[in-house]
Amino acid sequence: MTAADALDRGRESFGRQAWGNAFAQLSAKDRERPLEAEDLERLAVAAYMVGKDDNCAEAWTRAHHLYLRRRDSAAASRCAFWQACGLYFKGEMAPAMGWVARGRHVLEVAEEDCVEQGWLLFLTALPIMFQGDPEKAHSDFVQAGRIAERFADPDVMTLSRLGRGQSLIMQQETTEGMALLDELMVAVVSGEVSPIVAGIAYCAVIDLCQTLFDLRRAREWTAALSRWCDSQPDLVPYRGNCLVHRCEIFQLQGAWSDALEAAERACEWLSGPTAWDSLGSAFYQLGEIERLRGEFPKAEEAYRQASQAGREPEPGMSLLRLAQRRVDVAVVAIRRVWDEARDPMSRSRMLPAYVEIMLAAKDVGAASGAAVELAQIAGELNAPFLHAVATHAAGAVLLAEGDIQAALARLRFAYAAWRELDAPYYAARVRVLIGVACRELGDGDSAEMELEAARRVFEELGAAPGLERVRELTRSSAGGLTARELEVLALVASGKTNRAVATELFLSEKTVARHVSNIFTKLGLSSRSAATAYAYEHGLI
Repeated sequence: MTAADALDRGRESFGRQAWGNAFAQLSAKDRERPLEAEDLERLAVAAYMVGKDDNCAEAWTRAHHLYLRRRDSAAASRCAFWQACGLYFKGEMAPAMGWVARGRHVLEVAEEDCVEQGWLLFLTALPIMFQGDPEKAHSDFVQAGRIAERFADPDVMTLSRLGRGQSLIMQQETTEGMALLDELMVAVVSGEVSPIVAGIAYCAVIDLCQTLFDLRRAREWTAALSRWCDSQPDLVPYRGNCLVHRCEIFQLQGAWSDALEAAERACEWLSGPTAWDSLGSAFYQLGEIERLRGEFPKAEEAYRQASQAGREPEPGMSLLRLAQRRVDVAVVAIRRVWDEARDPMSRSRMLPAYVEIMLAAKDVGAASGAAVELAQIAGELNAPFLHAVATHAAGAVLLAEGDIQAALARLRFAYAAWRELDAPYYAARVRVLIGVACRELGDGDSAEMELEAARRVFEELGAAPGLERVRELTRSSAGGLTARELEVLALVASGKTNRAVATELFLSEKTVARHVSNIFTKLGLSSRSAATAYAYEHGLI
C-alpha cells in the first residue's frame, strides 16, 4: 500500500467517524511523514473523540503554526480557538484565554472578515457570562450568531444559541432560554454540526436541564446522546459533567447497577492526567449511591474524596450520619449548610435533607419552616421534580405534626408525582410514610400493603437502609401500636412523665394521656412499669 493510500484510509475512517481507526492511521502516517495542516485538524478531532487530549492539543498547535506559515489567518485562528475551546471545557481557564488572545491577535493583524470572528465573540463572551454579566455576554452571543448566519456556519450558530440560551436562563428568562437550547439540539441530532461541537452541546444542555431540575429534557437529551455515542466506534463518551449527570439519571430511574458503574467510571476517567473540575461531583455521586445501598464506609470515603476535589460533601454526608443514627452530628452539619446556602438553587438542594434530619431530631418546627420554603422555591421554578420533593417533605411534616388526613393527601400526591417521574426509590419512600399514616388511622391492612410494596422496591434496588426501615415498622406493628404510640411508649419506657413526653413530641398532655391509655388497652397492661417491661421484652423500642 502506498503512502497516499494510507493517508486516504485515514481520511476515509475520519469521514465515517471511525475515530479509533482514523487516529491510528493518521498518527502512523504522521510518524512516517509530518501531516499537512488540514490532516492535522482531522487528527486533532479524532484524538479528541477517543480521549487522547495531549495528542489533540499537539495536533491543533502544529496545524496553527502551519497555517501561520501559509499566511492563512482564518485557519490559524480557527485552530487556536479549537485549542481554547478544549481547554475551556476542561476548566483550564488561563491557557484557554491565552489561546483566545492568540487567535484574536492573528485576526487583528489580518483584518479579515471571516466566520472565525464569531468564534472569537463566543469564546470571549463565555467568561463574561460566568463572571456575572450574562446581559453583556448575551449581546456578544447574538452578534456571533449574525456572523454565523452570514457565513452559513452551523458550528458557530450552535455555539451562539448555546451561549444565548445559557445567558437568558441566568437572567431568569428560562422559557426563552430553553427554547433556544431545544432549537440548537435539533441541529445537533440532525448531524448538522461537527462532532466536537455536538459533544459540547449535548453536555452543556444536559447540565442546564439538571441544574433547572428539568428531568424530562435531561432524560430525552441523555438518550439522544447515548444514541449519538453508540453510532461512533471507539468514541470516549460522556466527558466531564455528562458522566455525572448520566449517573444521576440512572439513579433516579432505579438503574442502580448502571448508576454505580457510571459513577465509578466517572471517578476513574476524571481522575486521569487531565484536571477536570467535575471530579468532586463524580465522587459525590458515587457517595450518594453507596449511601442509598447501605455501604456506609464506601460512601464516607467517596464523600471525603469529593471534598478533597473541591466539592462540598453536603447534604450527602449529613444524610449518611443520619443513616448511621448519629442524629446530633447530622443536625450540626445540615444547620451549617442551611446557614451558608443563599441562592434558591443551592437551598433547594439542601432543604429536603434539612427537613428529614430535623424531623429525626424531633424539631418539627424547623422542619415545617424548611418545607414551606421548599414549596415556595418549587412554585417559582415550576419544575416537576421540585414539586415532588416539596410535596413529599410537606407530607412528612404533617405526619409528624399529627395531621394524618392532610398528610395522607400530600403523600398520595407526592407518590403520583414520583411515579410520573419514574423514580421508584422516592416513590417507595413515600409509600412507607403512607403506610405509617394508615396505621395511625387504624387501617392496618392498608398499612401492611403499603409497607410490603415499598419493601419489594427496596429489595429490587438493593436499598439496605430502606429495607431496614420497613423491617422496623413491621416489627413495631407486633403489638398493634401506631407509629406515634410507639414513640410515646419509647419515652414512657425511658421514665418520662406525660408532661415530658408532650414536650418532647410537641403534643398536648391530653393527647399523650390518650396515647398511653391506648397502649395499655392494646397491650393488655395496667401500669407504666408493665408497659416498659413489655416494650423491652418484645423489642418494640
